[in-house]
Formats: sequence, C-alpha cells, structure tokens
Amino acid sequence: MLLLEDVKKSYVQQNGEQLPILNIPRFEVSQSEQMVLVGRSGCGKTTMLHIISGISRADSGEVRVDGVNIARLSEETRDRVRADKLGYVFQTFNLLPGFSALENVMLGMTFARGKRDRTRARDLLDRVGLSHREKHTPSTMSVGEQQRVAVARALANRPKLLLADEPTANVDPANQQKIVDLIRTTCAEEDISLVMVTHAMEVANQFDRIERLEDINQILNGE
Repeated sequence: MLLLEDVKKSYVQQNGEQLPILNIPRFEVSQSEQMVLVGRSGCGKTTMLHIISGISRADSGEVRVDGVNIARLSEETRDRVRADKLGYVFQTFNLLPGFSALENVMLGMTFARGKRDRTRARDLLDRVGLSHREKHTPSTMSVGEQQRVAVARALANRPKLLLADEPTANVDPANQQKIVDLIRTTCAEEDISLVMVTHAMEVANQFDRIERLEDINQILNGE
C-alpha cells in the first residue's frame, strides 16, 4: 500500500545552505496494516507524512501510494491522488472556521471522486460522539471536539491510507482512548492502512508494529 525508496528531502536555510531532513532508504506499510511512528520532536515525522501525502515533494526517490508514484506527479495531480486515496488527521486540525462540523466532515468528500454522503458524515460524527454538535462551527467547540471532527473528516472519503499526526495530542485524557479505538476500528472495518505518529507511548504500545524514525531516517543515525 505504501512504499518509500531512497527518499531524500532538504530545506534551504536563510544562508542558502541545504539542511537535510530526510534520507530514507526504504519504508513500507502493507495493505490493511496498522503501525505507529515515534521519534523525538524535530526529527522529521511531520515532514515524512507531508512527503507521503504529497503536500510536500521529495527531492528524490519514490513515494508509492496504492501503486502510484506520487513523487513524479504535478502538484495538481498529487492533490487529486490525495483526495482519492488518502485521509489525513492534521495536528492543527485545519478545519474551516465558517463551516459547521457536518460541513467540515463532508468537505473530506468534496475533492474525491465519490459523492458527498451526508449519511456517512453523520455516522462518523456519531462515532466520535458529536452528533449533537453537527451544526456547530469550530469556534464554538472545544479543542478536543475540533480534533474529533478532524478525525471524522479524514475518514469521510473511505481512504486507502490514513495518516494521523498526533491525533490524541489535543484531546482530554478521558477521550484519548476513544479516538484511538475509533481510528483503529474504522481502519480495520474498511481495509484502510494506518500510519500514526505519536509521542504517547501508552498509545504506541497498543500497536503490533512500532517504528522509531531515528532507525529509518539515516540523517538521524549519522549514516
């Protein structure tokens, strides 16, 4: 489902020098597999997710999602592939402030080829415990509620691969496990591969596969 080969990414610093961020010889996730990626702050986890999703483009290498090498695609085509094949739970939510919770979830379907399914959007809101808040805008919701809307939106288009960047970081402890259970159960039921980034080892330890980015990214291990 997901394959990275010889992926490198650098950023240009203010002095014009290149700052290497990623050097990943190989990383893969199988169909329906659920895994978690851990690592210290600033080690490139979010950059890696951006490369996988096509939000950013790798400097070199292959990034295959469901057989499509998105590293070779134009920005417009990467956007289309992301809408069709990927779900992304952003650490900063990225909800539209003028839209209700229901409209934000349905927005996850807008750019994909499938139709806007109001019934599915409502079902997802119900799963995250927000059916009573579907008409509320983000500004009238708590941070934890906004995160739950973001999770529902990421699952809306029935993606092939779900990327979740610290999905429990802004959720109160009482609801953290509910978010993890929702994501994992939905992915299992709908045959979705899952890559979750987390700092919370109580979350990571629930997964059979835990990878440290320090072991994957040669920039970090000095090779």
